Amino acid sequence: QVQLVESGGGLVQAGGSLRLSCAASRSIFSLNNMGWYRQALGKQRELVAQIGSGGITTYADSVQGRFTISRDNAKNTVYLQMNSLKPEDTAIYYCNGVSLNWGRTYIYWGQGTQVTVAS
Repeated sequence: QVQLVESGGGLVQAGGSLRLSCAASRSIFSLNNMGWYRQALGKQRELVAQIGSGGITTYADSVQGRFTISRDNAKNTVYLQMNSLKPEDTAIYYCNGVSLNWGRTYIYWGQGTQVTVAS
């Protein structure tokens, strides 16, 4: 079992930056993938960015070139650097971790952190 705790959300003006952090309760080295999802009011949760244990990253088209995901295994933390923020980035951002073990998939979620981008 892994607990994920997000931090770093808040209110920012359009064009500004925020860095989200996701701290895990134990080593993230064993997590095959970690990522950030977001859910805007009235919309479905969507993948924002993902990073594999080998460091390979993927991004949603809407954030490509503006957001950067990274992981620090020594600190058991995943980050999401968000630059050039737009009002449409406003959402609750959730940290996600996936572990594949002995043919079983374990999925972990944080409680979410609110990001609001004012125009």
